[in-house]
Amino acid sequence: MANPTQKLCPSSLLILTIICSLLNSTTAESATYNVVNFGAKSNGQKDSTNAFLSVWSKACASATPSMIYVPQGRFIIGNVATFRGPCTSKAISIKIDGTLVAPSDYHAVGNTGYWLHFDRVIGVSISGGVLDGKGTALWGCKNSAQSTCPTGATTLTFSNSQNIVISGLTSINSQMFHIVFNGCRNVKAQGLTVVADGNSPNTDGIHVQMSSHVTILSSKIRTGDDCISIGPGTSNLWIENVACGPGHGISIGSLGKDLKEAGVQNVTVKTVTFTGTQNGVRIKSWGKPSNGFVKDVLFQNAIMVNVQNPVVIDQNYCPGNKNCPGQASGVKISGVTYQDIHGTSATQVAVKFDCSSRYPCRGIMLKDVKLTYQNQVAQASCNNAGGAALGSVQPEGCF
Repeated sequence: MANPTQKLCPSSLLILTIICSLLNSTTAESATYNVVNFGAKSNGQKDSTNAFLSVWSKACASATPSMIYVPQGRFIIGNVATFRGPCTSKAISIKIDGTLVAPSDYHAVGNTGYWLHFDRVIGVSISGGVLDGKGTALWGCKNSAQSTCPTGATTLTFSNSQNIVISGLTSINSQMFHIVFNGCRNVKAQGLTVVADGNSPNTDGIHVQMSSHVTILSSKIRTGDDCISIGPGTSNLWIENVACGPGHGISIGSLGKDLKEAGVQNVTVKTVTFTGTQNGVRIKSWGKPSNGFVKDVLFQNAIMVNVQNPVVIDQNYCPGNKNCPGQASGVKISGVTYQDIHGTSATQVAVKFDCSSRYPCRGIMLKDVKLTYQNQVAQASCNNAGGAALGSVQPEGCF
């Protein structure tokens, strides 16, 4: 055993000196920027958009890691706020103790598509805070079938970005989608809370598309559309420990809207609970030609509580019967496994595979599934689907 009192050799001392110097230098040079010091007002009355953009510019230009701090209070972001990269700093953390509030007049951002938008950034993390999209008035406009309603803005969007971490964030009453990752790589979203009314239109909780290596963990989502929606070009997506309801479930799709479209692959959804949702785990594609595909998907350990369509593949999606009646979906679905799916269905048909007549589903696997309807074994329906059932499967497979 070495003598703990033995002196270190000169080379070891040099290495320790260099490490300590670097650590002290990093600590000394990192900076915290409080949005209040840049003119932001926490009284919920004055627009603080310019202050947030100014503090972003400062942090983005920093040569060292930096933190943007949003203290308690209500900060109005009354216009579209786009936080652009690339930045000199490759590590910007945003700590939010307050609430960011969208404009009360939904027309202010309703036709822009975005409210808070991070574009081409690397190494951004957001922790804590509340984002209030003030979307209830726009929902009312849409639900009244008025033709003059704007589409609405997504509350928080990351596009063409990488190494993103979001934790402990709450998004309420988004005009449209709550959180979107588009064209991103290496994303971790954990401990998120999403809240919107069950009748709020197009308010997907988290939407992922054209992105890879995205992880969504330990989140609670209550909304009027998909809790999580998975769009074209998504790969290596991991979803775990998510509670969904109300909402439309966790959906891959809709896919196949365009003739040329990137596929979806390597998706894992596990340890999820659906309560009173329209769907549980769903794959949906337009009923028209496309070169899209879905492959290598695992739905595991899902609990259904009074879900209308617990397990569903719908390849005949054709809203309003426009541009697709009488056509077959070109999206090829293969290698989808449903394992340890249990609970109650609100309808008699708990498992429905309605696949493409031109490209039937292949390699569908059911393992240890038990779904009931009114204390009776539920039913399954299969159309153009091929696969197998292993273990105890109720309802029985219909391949």
